[in-house]
Amino acid sequence: MARKMKTMDGNNAAAWVSYAFTEVAGIYPITPSSPMADYVDQWSAQGMKNIFGTTVKVAEMQSEAGAAGTVHGSLAAGALTTTYTASQGLLLMIPNMYKIAGELLPSVFHVSARCVASHALNIFGDHSDVYACRQTGFAMLAETNTQEVMDLGAVAHLASIKGRVPFINFFDGFRTSHELQKIEVWDFEDLKEMCDMDAVEAFRKRALNPERPVMRGSHENGDIFFQHREACNSYYDALPAIVEEYMDKVNAKLGTNYKLFNYYGAPDAEKVIVAMGSICDVAEEVIDYLTAKGEKVGLVKVRLYRPFSAEKLAEAIPATAKKVAVLDRTKEPGSLGEPLFLDVVAALAATGRTGIQVIGGRYGLGSKDTPPSSIFAVYDELAKDAPKAQFTLGITDDVTNLSLEEKEAPNTAAEGTIECKFWGLGGDGTVGANKDSIKIIGDHTDKYVQAYFQYDSKKTGGITISHLRFGDSPIKSPYYINKADFVACHNPSYVEKGYKMVNDVKPGGVYLINCQWDEAELAEKLPAEAKRYIANNNVQLYTVNAIDLAAKIGLGKRTNTVLQSAFFALSNVLPKEEAIGYMKEKAQKFMKKGIEIVKMNEDAIDAGATAFVKIDVPAEWANAEDNKTAEASKGAAKLVKMVDGIMKPVALMDGDSLPVSAFVDHADGTFEQGASAYEKRGVAVMVPAWDGSTCAQCNKCSYVCPHATIRPYCLTAEEAAAAPENAIIVDKKAGKGKGVYKYTLAVSPLDCMGCGVCVGVCPTNSLKMVSRESQDAMQPVFDYMVENVTVKEDVADNTVIGSQYKTPLLEFSGSCAGCAETAYARLITQMFGDRMYISNATGCSSIWGGPAATSPYTVNKKGYGPAWANSLFEDNAEHGFGMYLGQNAIRNSLIAKVKEMAASDKASAEFKAAADEYLATITDGAKNGAATEALVAELEKAAAAGCPTAPEVLASKEYLAKKSVWIFGGDGWAYDIGFGGVDHVLAAGEDVNIMVFDTEVYSNTGGQASKASNIGQVAQFAAAGKGIAKKSLAEIAMSYGYVYVAQIAMGADQNQTIKAIAEAEAYNGPSIIIAYAPCEMHSIKGGMVNCQAEMKKAVDCGYWNMFRYNPSLKAEGKNPFTIDSKPATGSYREFLLNEARYSSLTRSFPERAEELFALAEKTSVERYEHLLRLKDLYAPKAD
Repeated sequence: MARKMKTMDGNNAAAWVSYAFTEVAGIYPITPSSPMADYVDQWSAQGMKNIFGTTVKVAEMQSEAGAAGTVHGSLAAGALTTTYTASQGLLLMIPNMYKIAGELLPSVFHVSARCVASHALNIFGDHSDVYACRQTGFAMLAETNTQEVMDLGAVAHLASIKGRVPFINFFDGFRTSHELQKIEVWDFEDLKEMCDMDAVEAFRKRALNPERPVMRGSHENGDIFFQHREACNSYYDALPAIVEEYMDKVNAKLGTNYKLFNYYGAPDAEKVIVAMGSICDVAEEVIDYLTAKGEKVGLVKVRLYRPFSAEKLAEAIPATAKKVAVLDRTKEPGSLGEPLFLDVVAALAATGRTGIQVIGGRYGLGSKDTPPSSIFAVYDELAKDAPKAQFTLGITDDVTNLSLEEKEAPNTAAEGTIECKFWGLGGDGTVGANKDSIKIIGDHTDKYVQAYFQYDSKKTGGITISHLRFGDSPIKSPYYINKADFVACHNPSYVEKGYKMVNDVKPGGVYLINCQWDEAELAEKLPAEAKRYIANNNVQLYTVNAIDLAAKIGLGKRTNTVLQSAFFALSNVLPKEEAIGYMKEKAQKFMKKGIEIVKMNEDAIDAGATAFVKIDVPAEWANAEDNKTAEASKGAAKLVKMVDGIMKPVALMDGDSLPVSAFVDHADGTFEQGASAYEKRGVAVMVPAWDGSTCAQCNKCSYVCPHATIRPYCLTAEEAAAAPENAIIVDKKAGKGKGVYKYTLAVSPLDCMGCGVCVGVCPTNSLKMVSRESQDAMQPVFDYMVENVTVKEDVADNTVIGSQYKTPLLEFSGSCAGCAETAYARLITQMFGDRMYISNATGCSSIWGGPAATSPYTVNKKGYGPAWANSLFEDNAEHGFGMYLGQNAIRNSLIAKVKEMAASDKASAEFKAAADEYLATITDGAKNGAATEALVAELEKAAAAGCPTAPEVLASKEYLAKKSVWIFGGDGWAYDIGFGGVDHVLAAGEDVNIMVFDTEVYSNTGGQASKASNIGQVAQFAAAGKGIAKKSLAEIAMSYGYVYVAQIAMGADQNQTIKAIAEAEAYNGPSIIIAYAPCEMHSIKGGMVNCQAEMKKAVDCGYWNMFRYNPSLKAEGKNPFTIDSKPATGSYREFLLNEARYSSLTRSFPERAEELFALAEKTSVERYEHLLRLKDLYAPKAD
């Protein structure tokens, strides 16, 4: 049966096949599974029909637990229901999974299998999540690649319907979920033909209905529960045969050979691997290579993992097998072996295959790449007389010595496969352009294609590496490309940093660098190692200045389209004119951002096709000599050891080479603060230059800087005199410090992300964006100021200007250029950072705030700074509350001892005075620090005098001072999954501060709607625009009466922002601040350079309201509720149309857009009127 071919990834394939069998989808976003639900939502919005002739009803819930409950309820009511999830999300579904399986309800949970967080969060792929569900009663079906997801996804649905057992249908997160391949796609009519409609009807007749009522979900006692639980056994006994039946039906239609366990390799194999997931394709490549040389090796590919059929496994293993290696993509500390290993051992024992030696290995945790060299290593180990009983692959374990030695492996990819790598900067469009490129090649040629995208842990602004393969034979290579025909460097800073990009070019291959350099500058910038490799391997070197081209066309920093066009011109994979035509077709996707953006991209395509320059490689490059010596890192010993031992190799994309011993000191996941200052990534093409002669010294630029890379300093005469000669230093113009200090504004060009937000807020045009390289000489100036200039306490205060003279204790994060979240967080650290606890919800703020060994949170000169931790997404408020309770319990015990000492007649007058001041300020964070220092001095005297209690207090003296507990997170956490915790913690009445970065969308997982999303907003799971109003989180908190509440928008009113933060922290009780945070996901016209200006527009038009509710004012007889924003004066409609998250609706659903925009504007007017009524409501009663 011939099927249509289409280029798609595993998520798309799972979504397609599931749509056919789904009537309701209960969903919640989580990486890397969110795209499945988004595809289903888009198709539903477009009116696509399933095999039952209906569109899928998609319901986004507040959490995965909620989604599972929805699935359970919908199934109980008789609708075939599906969900899509991974990792912690899947684990949150486990209680309902027991229920769904126990009630024999047919359903499929599609899972792009992902690592479960342990010592650290990892959003990438392994099998720890699905293994955690093997006891739930769900059947489990595994797929190897995108084609199998399409083919066998149908088997999961069909077998579940007939067998009455729910399924987890899983495949490797990222490696399969995000790998693009050209595959055959099911026609829904073929799926309908295979579906047992009698079983569907029987399912509906078993459903709950008041017209034939039954009870389900009873409670039972010990007398009958056990027997009743065993009553389901026959369904599980029958299920393998049902799965086989549908595999056979699929095989008959497609000519495939799917089985419960598929064997691949020599029929007389002696060494066999047993595995499941994408590693099987790697193994097959290696087996083809080895069997061609006469090696007796093979692979058993596990498809149906639950129920596990011992008989079918034994049948699949050749009778000649002597040794078996079972590979598990998980780690179960303390077990005798990982799950699949234990199952295989048990199965072989049960079937009498006792003569086989079985060993077990772990591989691929957290998406650790598993190339052919790992498989060669396994077969080498099996060839030994005494192979290791347990082993690890792909790492160097120099602690417990479990790892196998891996040698350089031959190229096992299909002959004639063209391999390409593209090094991009997150947010520059490289990944999007390469997705388009591979789809163009796949959909417009006869070639097979594969694309996979590798990321570091930054947000936009991090490194991306696109791996593209295409050729005339099927591609089974689910691992990184390490020798490519074409390599492109899309950011020139990577050349300067010494990334070993060109080393991946095959001899005679092409190396393309995007830069503004001429040949002489290129020769100066290229490292000697790169020059030697280019010259000695006949690498064809090209440059292209996409930076200036994109800026000239109007695309700003988005160089991707120019570079995509250059790739097609140089690769010759398609005739030039055809490639240009197809690229322009793809450019129409930008229509949601406006016709002018489409036209710019078309111009970029035309320009890029001829913009590259061939570089003649000088012969002397072959013997180029290294002239740079690495500078030793300076700083605290533990920090420097971590930076040099972990951070720097990771920053150079060489983390894979680090041995286990590098992490022994960090086994519990603890890292030092302040490492981001050592990165100096230099990824910005343009950075700000300061004109001190016109500067108003308002410090607004520093106030809004997301990355703390522009900082004002007040200098003494001595500090100014010792500054580098090129430092720009002027007189302090006005206010505190005038006539006392000099003033400078220092910029760190190598840390700046080039967003330009500072330029946008400068009232005197004293900043302009210039090339980063022109400002590199200013880096020592910045470094001098940071290291040598002290904070001047007489000018540093909690005002807009004064706050910026305080040291930011959040710096150089991995957040997006222009990010509003980091501007707020950085400001809070300037105000309270030396005494802060931060509990951070998983999300954007934990990703930019908590990268391993690269923390952007730092310390002051005393070594004090934010103590930061991330628990989970859903429990952040409770985790932060626990932090408060824990430290407070210790502090209270110390306070009791201080009181006891002060009451003693042996206490000195000085001690009593210090104790009195300390005790009088224990709830005042601003004053308690100095009082604590004085108390500690007296405690030290008391200890020296022989006081037995003083040493006990001094042993925990770091707990004495009043701490500031902050709970950070986004709107997805606060409004949705963590709302119950937020509400409970606020209701508890304790002194904690909650900061909500409200982007109105799930930013970190790709832009899904939340209850913070507004009417008319287009997002994932709201493809036709959100139809209901935003939740009033602030008003819910205000209803308690004793919670400090504020809504702020930094770009609209900087004074109100800092005033609200100061009031919230000073309030001796719970507080919540909801901060408007424009995001990359909003697609603001002109980009994130306009982030702060967009906040002002939002407030001016009434889209966002600013107010404060301060319960402490009630005691003063004042109204606790203050409205800080005025009635709307700007155009609400103009504001909406300035952001593609709204304007795109006018193109996709124009009539609905008009209806929703009108409703949104009306709602905004009513909301402000409601605030006015609240002000009257809260006003104190007249006597």
